[in-house]
Amino acid sequence: MSSNNEQLQPTPFDVVQPAPVEPAAASAGPQREGTPRWVLPALGGLVLLAVLVIFWLPERVSAPEPVAVDQETPVQASPTAGQAGGAAKAPSGPDVSPWSDAQLAKLRKEAQDVLAELLEVQEVLEERGVQQWAPEQFAAVAALATAGDELYRSRDYEAAKAQYAQGLTQLQGLEAGIPAELERQLTLAREALEIGDLAQATAALDMADAIEPGNPEAIQLRQRVEVLPQLLALLENAAAAEQAGDLPDAIAQLKEAVALDPLHQRSSSELQRVIAAYDEQRFNDAMSEGYSALDANQFDKARKAFRRAASVQEGSSEAASALQEVEAAATAYRLASLQNSGAKDEQAEQWQQAVTAYEQAQKIDPNVLFAREGLDRSRDRARLDKQFRAAIDDPQRLSDTAVAAATGKMLQLARSISPRGPILARQIEQLEQLLKQASTPIAVTMRSDMQTDVVIYKVAKLGKFDQRELDLRPGTYTAVGSRLGYRDVRVDFVVKYGSKPLPVTIACTETI
Repeated sequence: MSSNNEQLQPTPFDVVQPAPVEPAAASAGPQREGTPRWVLPALGGLVLLAVLVIFWLPERVSAPEPVAVDQETPVQASPTAGQAGGAAKAPSGPDVSPWSDAQLAKLRKEAQDVLAELLEVQEVLEERGVQQWAPEQFAAVAALATAGDELYRSRDYEAAKAQYAQGLTQLQGLEAGIPAELERQLTLAREALEIGDLAQATAALDMADAIEPGNPEAIQLRQRVEVLPQLLALLENAAAAEQAGDLPDAIAQLKEAVALDPLHQRSSSELQRVIAAYDEQRFNDAMSEGYSALDANQFDKARKAFRRAASVQEGSSEAASALQEVEAAATAYRLASLQNSGAKDEQAEQWQQAVTAYEQAQKIDPNVLFAREGLDRSRDRARLDKQFRAAIDDPQRLSDTAVAAATGKMLQLARSISPRGPILARQIEQLEQLLKQASTPIAVTMRSDMQTDVVIYKVAKLGKFDQRELDLRPGTYTAVGSRLGYRDVRVDFVVKYGSKPLPVTIACTETI
């Protein structure tokens, strides 16, 4: 009998020797008797098989590793080499077959190899906390391994190998599922964080730490779990502020929560929702303020309110339409104001102001009828008023006959205007009086030295004289005297209506 750890020993084979061959007769005689021709090749084959079993087969079948099983009984060789190839159990019999023993050792080693791989995977899984996240599956594998051990002890190595292989397959499946299980635990932790379940988040992260210690995402989630109580308090405060209508305070609380945990989706979504609600509130308030100002014709205030609404909701068609409405209302109001102003200026005979009002109206809308008609009425009256005022303010100009003649024509035109306002009536009266005064000559005494040539601009050349009397219309005059060898002299004098002027002396006395 051979032990499990002993090398196979050659099995002796009994070889039948052929009978000695008698010498052949010198001459052809009867056929020789002896061993048949097939016997020698058969004996050679048996010898070769014996050599292979003794020397080559023990080197090809290595001694199996010792396993924690009960001491086995020696392996019995099968009676025939043909039966050893498919045997799984040790045969019973007094003889040991090297071939059968080798096959049994091979099956035993295969079972041990599968078991060794199973144990390696088992160790890896235990280090990854498999008992925590897959206790039932792991226990089922242990049951398979136990069953395999029982079969191994009974020397049914092939069946034991099958049990071990089944357990190994299941453990390999668990090992392959480690990433998915880790992600499942991380997902549970993330979901628990979102709903504020501190206990569930902690348990999931503990499981993740068992599966993969030092996982970066688990570390990050652990940090988020640490601030979760503070974050939940901020969310409660924000909800209370929103309930009280204090949306700015709710936004401030939510911003603090988002800053505390930027990855917390509920905080971010709540912040966006409350900001949107606050923007809607601000938009509605601004629109209401704008329409109130518009109703009161406070167009600048209305514009500011509607623009504020547009800045709150960019691209708002409602705010854009409101701004257009403001501009249309402001334009209509401005035109109406200019129309009223122009009409009042006409009534007050403030013709230039009326022209200004109507011109501004035309700049706003060139097609406005009242502005065109108002300009037709006001421009001629404004020009006449300007000329009348200039003549009244500077009556001395009327001493010029050309100016007086032009003023007389304007008076004729003004007298034809009807209805005539009090200002125009007063201007006509004043100009008539001024023209009358301007056309009434006044005696002026001119004195000289009989040596000086005297000229009065726009009146006459008086020459050399001692004294002369001139009838001059009221106005301002300039007399110039010249004499050979003397410096010229210039004298300005004024002739006023209703007063006798002083004598005017002009003579060149300064020699050159």
